[in-house]
Amino acid sequence: MEHDFWISKWQNNEIAFHEAQGNPYLMKHHDFLSFTDSPRVFVPLCGKTRDIYYLISQGYDVVAAELSELAITQLFDELGEQPDVTQDGDHKRYHIPGLTVFVGDIFALTAKQVGDISGVYDRAALIALPDTMRIRYTKQLMTLTGKARQLLICVDYDQSVMPGPPFAVSESAVRSLYEGEYVIAKQESEEIEGGLKGKAQANNEVYYLTPR
Repeated sequence: MEHDFWISKWQNNEIAFHEAQGNPYLMKHHDFLSFTDSPRVFVPLCGKTRDIYYLISQGYDVVAAELSELAITQLFDELGEQPDVTQDGDHKRYHIPGLTVFVGDIFALTAKQVGDISGVYDRAALIALPDTMRIRYTKQLMTLTGKARQLLICVDYDQSVMPGPPFAVSESAVRSLYEGEYVIAKQESEEIEGGLKGKAQANNEVYYLTPR
């Protein structure tokens, strides 16, 4: 998707994709990311997700990336925190203890900026991207995080029924993108009650990706 598409979504408050209460699958499966004494988790295309609050509350150090600065100012406002804001290359860096967010193009972010990462939580990134961008995104994600293990949450449905985002991500798509570098284990596939946006039968799907 073009940058302007997502910027306009935030400016116009068209954020139905935002989960105000956080994601129940994260609460159920976050232990997959806590295999080290000091887990440091990367959250790509984070928006102002409440999942960040949950990860911090569980003792994770969170590093995130987001295109929309409006989303990040709202995130810190809702946290009740005044971040330290600095310029870091092409990105603005918002920081408080336990949370660092880079605002800007994720494809311009570097592994040096991000630092050591022990796990990735991807609920909103892969499903936000059409097929044409996924290979580039997944390669960049692996570069940024040193192929850290991932908790990946996707939605799968018949893409011909309605356009994305969120875009459908099938198990075959996940395997095509990641199976060369990860052992992939599907943990859950649960039908979305009422369908996706009330229009398409769809399933939420949860994967553990463990580096080979």
